[in-house]
Amino acid sequence: MNILLVGVNAKYIHSCLAVHSLSCYAKEQYGLDVQVAEYTINQQREFLLAEIWKAQPDLVGFSCYIWNMGVIRSLITELRLLMPHLEILLGGPEVSFDGAALLDQLNVDYILTGEGEESFSRLCMARLAGTSLEDVPGLIWREEGQVRENPVPAPLDLAKLPFIYQDFSRFANRILYYEAQRGCPFQCQYCLSSVEKGVRFQPLEKVQRELLVFLENRVRQVKFVDRTFNADPNFAMAIWKFLHEHDNGVTNFHFELAAELLTEEMLDFLPQVRPGLFQFEIGVQSTYQPTLRAIRRGGRFELLTRKVRRLQQAGNIHLHLDLIAGLPEEDLARFRQSFDDVYRLSPDQFQLGFLKLLKGSGLRRDQEKFGLVARQEPPYEILYTNVLSYGDLLLLKDVETLVDSLYNSCQFRQTLAWLISLTDAPFDFYRGMAAYFRNRGAFGQSLSRVQLFDLVHDYGMTLGVAQEELIWRLKFDFCSREKPRRLPDWMPSEFSSAFREAEYAFFQGASRRQDLLPEYDGLEPRQVGRMAHLEVFPFDPRTGFPEPTAFLFNYRRTDILGNATTTIVKL
Repeated sequence: MNILLVGVNAKYIHSCLAVHSLSCYAKEQYGLDVQVAEYTINQQREFLLAEIWKAQPDLVGFSCYIWNMGVIRSLITELRLLMPHLEILLGGPEVSFDGAALLDQLNVDYILTGEGEESFSRLCMARLAGTSLEDVPGLIWREEGQVRENPVPAPLDLAKLPFIYQDFSRFANRILYYEAQRGCPFQCQYCLSSVEKGVRFQPLEKVQRELLVFLENRVRQVKFVDRTFNADPNFAMAIWKFLHEHDNGVTNFHFELAAELLTEEMLDFLPQVRPGLFQFEIGVQSTYQPTLRAIRRGGRFELLTRKVRRLQQAGNIHLHLDLIAGLPEEDLARFRQSFDDVYRLSPDQFQLGFLKLLKGSGLRRDQEKFGLVARQEPPYEILYTNVLSYGDLLLLKDVETLVDSLYNSCQFRQTLAWLISLTDAPFDFYRGMAAYFRNRGAFGQSLSRVQLFDLVHDYGMTLGVAQEELIWRLKFDFCSREKPRRLPDWMPSEFSSAFREAEYAFFQGASRRQDLLPEYDGLEPRQVGRMAHLEVFPFDPRTGFPEPTAFLFNYRRTDILGNATTTIVKL
């Protein structure tokens, strides 16, 4: 029997952990050979159909999520026409909560609910042997024209969870996902993790052994998919210490955690790790207590603020903070306050997401109670609430676009900080800029870097700021990302005509050059001058100090945001 598992990812850089885990578990525990194929939602349907047909499976399984369900529905219809005897299996969160109805609606043979490793293997074994399906946990199927539903599977012993990365060539140029635990201690009503009870962990020794494989292979990034990595502080600390002790200087590890659960021991330890070793994603979601109560999310923003500030002191961990728009009880005015609260924490990445009423979630069940209206098709994104209109959400979409392209790109750090300091609130600044961009027809376009700087400059001028201050701050940001070659028309090429001679003397001076730019050692002065950058500003763009200041931009040494290291030099 030829069995194929298919993952359809949102982007090429993603990988589908689920299909690989099921395939490896079937091999390790039952000796089954199950093929895996991965595609993306951006590939043509005809190509996906042809690739599946070429594999000639007898049984094909799809891992179903909100981002790929439309593609999978289309493939099912076409596969039924092309391969009428093919057995089709669906699993994943998008089919786990209304499987019985979907069995007929989608015209598939099997749906698996709950954890899939053991259930999938037992389904394959039963089909190979031609035996009854009654003992396959979590299976929904038809028997004699009737839909049958088996009890959900028992929680998997995570000591048996397979390590899927036996061949790194299969994951070239992709994010590598890793699962150290399952479950979540919280009951957030917008999240499917609230359905599970309790948290289970892989054995620590097993986790450490597997993480060492990533380190030895010097992979670029490993993203833990654990919902709350620091749910058990001792488990988290043991892993962090292990990664610190075995740091290869290259690999980055991403964790999603709860700031409120960070202990003093953690906060004392974390400043010791290499800059860039860890990346933390912290879900704030809202700072409005009635909203937090409605979604059954605990925590106090004051406590979270203290923990985040402690993490930021060392400047060595990339911090990613999240908000969700469209949650119960939070109107536009109150969301503005949540936005400003989080923005003023100066996270390295600020993600503004939009509520999705996921199947199985508490908010989907209680949507009438809170006046939540969402799209009927995946990803079930919120359209409006009883306190937030569709027009409000369209505004927030524009704000989110600007936060992502301006703030999260890290290209405008000095300029944005200065401009926002001159306005009443961060949200009002972005709302005003969103209106300006929309009037200029800038949304929906693919803007070059120079065009983006043009728009920020032009909008800044509408605020009545001093042009000289604006353009030199923008030039500092422009130089921070890469050596300037093509400049916007309004950006000055140099501050002083005498600067050229001083620049030439600096790059010719071997001693100072080697002290300040050791990464360029061995290169000729002219080569260093073409690769590094020296610029004199009429004032210090970082502090506003009103004296001419020379900055050296070293592009071979960057901070955790990707900006060049800058050094003030005397010419």
